[in-house]
Amino acid sequence: MSFCFTQKIVDAGITWFLILCSESMSILVEPTKYLKHKTREHCSPNTVQKIAYSITYYYCFLNERGLTVEQVLKMKYAAQHDHFVDFLYWVQAGNNSDRNKMPNNKTCNSYLQAVFGYYEFLLLEHENAGDIKVLEDRDISYNGTAGVRFRRSVKAFRGYLTEEDSVGRTIEEDKILVLLEASDSLRNKLLILLLAETGFRIGEILGIRYAQDIDYEKHTIKVAYREDNENDARAKNAEIRRAKISDETFELMMYYISENRRILDKSEYLFVNLSGITKGQPLTKNGVNSAFGLLEKKTGIKVTAHMLRHYFANERRKNGWSMEKISKALGHKQIATTEKYMNIEDEEMSEAMEQYYNENSGLYDISKII
Repeated sequence: MSFCFTQKIVDAGITWFLILCSESMSILVEPTKYLKHKTREHCSPNTVQKIAYSITYYYCFLNERGLTVEQVLKMKYAAQHDHFVDFLYWVQAGNNSDRNKMPNNKTCNSYLQAVFGYYEFLLLEHENAGDIKVLEDRDISYNGTAGVRFRRSVKAFRGYLTEEDSVGRTIEEDKILVLLEASDSLRNKLLILLLAETGFRIGEILGIRYAQDIDYEKHTIKVAYREDNENDARAKNAEIRRAKISDETFELMMYYISENRRILDKSEYLFVNLSGITKGQPLTKNGVNSAFGLLEKKTGIKVTAHMLRHYFANERRKNGWSMEKISKALGHKQIATTEKYMNIEDEEMSEAMEQYYNENSGLYDISKII
């Protein structure tokens, strides 16, 4: 049985993704055309790659079921609904991976959302191709960062898997200190500190160019949107944000730059590989994950760039920052996204409640009840 797979190519500095059939090694034209379209829409390589994987999984599912995209578009409502729900359960069972990894419901739903995006593209490309009958127009409203209420129309599917409300994982300050002490790499120490002090996304951090993005007088670092980073690092939104770092971290950064001047002189990027065959090349997300994985083995403490971003948000909240300020610092378009970063622990809530009742009387005068 043939299956599909994703291939990445880089041409003239632009990253493209192809979907191929394993049996004939031929390119699947329509999905590859869609990926090309997403790249030309200035989606980040990571985003396009996720879409590519989602569509690849779906084509493997279609192949197992003996179906084509054209046949799905001609299905009646009930059959089409069952088809897409079956895909969700197929992915949930780990059939998309030879490692039998079971993705959570949110991940499964994201795969199907990408597939629906592909189908909508096909319907725009081909007249009278059929229809995706299971998608309904639904109006949603949300608050922007300034508290302004917005409304927009979205395509909704009633068959998505139920997602658990997720509160992002954070990391405590004492664990960060342990990681800093355990790291033998000056670069990795600086990376951890900048992630914790700026709240920047890992793609934003890895895109920092030390000659252009750092204000050495004011001790600030800016996020700049670029599409030509060699390591595919990309700021999520086309906006400029700045963050001030502590004097101690600035001093460490200056020491890191001084110690690695010969390597950095050949690169624009603040974070580069310092050894091996890739020495001098900009650090990638995989390189960060590898470094953090080694630290976890050494200390038993799991850390990710996103956990440090959550740490930034929660520390600012505890310091009295408004939700609007935190949201702006994180580069979120909606405050609702920022709220999911807030980790109010049970112990903290208990302490807050105890303080409240120490300062205020209860609702009832207990002596009147007993």
